[in-house]
Amino acid sequence: MDKLEVKGGWNELKGKIKQAYGDLTDDDLKHEEGKDDEFLGRLQQKTGKAREDLVNWINSL
Repeated sequence: MDKLEVKGGWNELKGKIKQAYGDLTDDDLKHEEGKDDEFLGRLQQKTGKAREDLVNWINSL
């Protein structure tokens, strides 16, 4: 399975995610190194998307 790779420009990435899913809050998008599963779990709950789909989508942004 693909690994989530969050690189520099986190604020830009957060903005793109919020544009796609306006109901996400800053708390939903809080990403701490090593807590990828928790972060993706919150996104899965809010978006209804599969984990792998979210990882691919985020990595493509």
